[in-house]
Amino acid sequence: MMTRDRLFPLRPDFEDPDYLGQRFYCWHCALLEGVLASFPALSLQLDVERIAWPKPRRVLVDLVGKDNQSVPLLVLADKAPQDLATGSFRGTRFVKDKDAILSVLSRRHGIPDRHL
Repeated sequence: MMTRDRLFPLRPDFEDPDYLGQRFYCWHCALLEGVLASFPALSLQLDVERIAWPKPRRVLVDLVGKDNQSVPLLVLADKAPQDLATGSFRGTRFVKDKDAILSVLSRRHGIPDRHL
């Protein structure tokens, strides 16, 4: 049973074998890290698990299936409202896409809306 939402951003500073000698970060994940830093109470309301870049991302495969390994990803707690999810896998509901995640963080966790 999942009692809290779980946010999965990538750990920054990773290598991609297709680009030898280069280091990267995921800008969508960095955006969410900035939101977490700006609203520290969020870290008390949800679990944040920073994961490594290479696939398969076993923790995500186990939770939401191999087709849903893109990050950032927010896995919803069991009691979260049904209408927040953008997808589900074997009963586990999740939110993918940075904009959808930001919306859920506002609606569910009380941070201000992002300014368009």
